Amino acid sequence: MMSQARLFDVLRAPVVSEKSTAANEKNVIVLKVAKDATKDEIKAAVKAVFNIDALAVRTLNFQGKVRRTARGFGKRSDWKKAYITVPENSLAEIEQAAQGNKESN
Repeated sequence: MMSQARLFDVLRAPVVSEKSTAANEKNVIVLKVAKDATKDEIKAAVKAVFNIDALAVRTLNFQGKVRRTARGFGKRSDWKKAYITVPENSLAEIEQAAQGNKESN
């Protein structure tokens, strides 16, 4: 079993795009995750944070883009994205939990 600290470190941020919004309609959550996270760790983290069993996890690795700056060239960090399929009606529970967190802050 992984430590609680590791589970909360795996999930980084939601990905907000047209594609992720369309995926939400198909009961899929799109999240930015830790670069070294495995699919099993992502499933366990979703269970720990959202209290929802993930049906499937698909991951994609992204290479950071090279960008030109005033001081030469720089590189953005590499990152990983996860498409997490959840049971029907689970997305409503996640949205309610997110609304509750916003109101408490």
